[in-house]
Amino acid sequence: MDKRLRSVSLATAATLTLGGAVGAGPAAAEPTSSASTAVEPAPFANAVVKPAPFAGMVAGPALSRRNVAEPALSASAAAEPASSASVVAETAPFAGMVAGPALSRSTAAEPALSASAAVEIPATPAGDQLRWLVDALRRAPVPEAEIRERITAEYLSHITPAQFNEVFVAFADLKLTAVSATEPASVHARATSGGKNWRVAVYVDATGRISQLLFREIVPPPRPPGDWPELERRLAAIAPEVGFVAAEIDGRTCRPVRGVEPRTARPLGSMFKLYILGTVARQIRAGRYSWDTELTITPELRSLQVGGLGARPDGSRVSVREAAELMISISDNIGTDLLLHKAGRKAVERTVLAWGAPVKGNVPMLSTRELFMLKSEHAYPQLADQYKKLSVKGKRAFLADTVGKIPLSSFGHWPGPRELSAIEWFASPADICRAHAELRAMADPAVEKAMSIASAGIPGAWYKGGSEPGLLDVGYSVKDDDGKVRFVTLMAADHDNLLPEDTMGPELGALAAGAVELMRSTA
Repeated sequence: MDKRLRSVSLATAATLTLGGAVGAGPAAAEPTSSASTAVEPAPFANAVVKPAPFAGMVAGPALSRRNVAEPALSASAAAEPASSASVVAETAPFAGMVAGPALSRSTAAEPALSASAAVEIPATPAGDQLRWLVDALRRAPVPEAEIRERITAEYLSHITPAQFNEVFVAFADLKLTAVSATEPASVHARATSGGKNWRVAVYVDATGRISQLLFREIVPPPRPPGDWPELERRLAAIAPEVGFVAAEIDGRTCRPVRGVEPRTARPLGSMFKLYILGTVARQIRAGRYSWDTELTITPELRSLQVGGLGARPDGSRVSVREAAELMISISDNIGTDLLLHKAGRKAVERTVLAWGAPVKGNVPMLSTRELFMLKSEHAYPQLADQYKKLSVKGKRAFLADTVGKIPLSSFGHWPGPRELSAIEWFASPADICRAHAELRAMADPAVEKAMSIASAGIPGAWYKGGSEPGLLDVGYSVKDDDGKVRFVTLMAADHDNLLPEDTMGPELGALAAGAVELMRSTA
């Protein structure tokens, strides 16, 4: 068998993208939960060697090669978590609560890449590691000591040097065709290998070591649906539980055009971050603080995150504005938890209720770190079972006195869907439309920017998705030239099995693009 087509998976493989990264096609970069995807980014999906969480929200190590389609909604690539894998060695959770998917996982839009005859690799920590990677691929297998010098111990605790070498050998003929970097901690490239085109991404931690690698094959996207019945048939084939709504937003009102169980609450993954953004924006409008107010990353507020704020050491300061932009565009879990702490858990809960989402499951409003720990393999199901039996008051105390005291280093990836109906964030497709409507009604430039950074393939769209093992959600709103704001969200969940994000992400992207076009054609 051609080694390039082989798939080698670790026993505990799983992808958990809260974020969403999700792009419009499959692969969005939510550096999941992860730039996607993944989200939020995050996230943020596709050939991945990645250990990050929510980078989407990626939970679980895996080493496999998968194909992922290019975004269906536009020529540019979108990014949880993170998720939002094509050759994947991934250990991260919620890559950004990758979350992720391939609508993508990584969970935020990937930087535009410009090709040049002589590809220039940036002189940044991530660029230096990309330069090493290209050289290592040509020399593979490389010595174990060299791999340990270049890759974080955390990553290597899930993916062994021998497994990295297996991937390196498969890409021995890789040639870069274009490179782009928007921050020192990550670099994205296009490349050819084995007669195919690939996207390659390298993420580094605060020490400059590789914390995540991604190789994603670029393949043609699925075609958009030609009518509503086709969209509904294709959506039903994706997962046992699905829902969607296509609507026009008029002020704070959503006027449904088409839907499938539009008012049934479903697990959100990183989509819950919309409610944090809304709470923060309202508090800023009330004068409690500003978009330029600084927040400090502390050990207590650190969550699982590859790239973004995950590459910054404790004690680093970040503005509310930057945290919000990273929370939405790449589904950054650290930015999310910093903002949840700043705004206040109960204040976010009030926003959820005021915007019509259900109380059940959303009170107390979990931080990303708390959700990770409650589902973590290291103490499951004991912690989760204790938590579920408590009253709301008891749960608040349990989060503060027990879950909050668990060191992040104790986290253990979980292998498949876990507690999607009990330990999550919840809202219906109609609720998410209402959230977009409320955010748009604020007319806040900072909100506008945060929501439009990762347009996930639909030019000018606001986007936030979410994913983790067993769920993948995407949501878009776009203001067209006719002045109408069109919205679509699609949600899919399987409480028993992992979803095939490599094919499902691109399919959701195509369905979303088709829904927007169908609304435009009947205007």
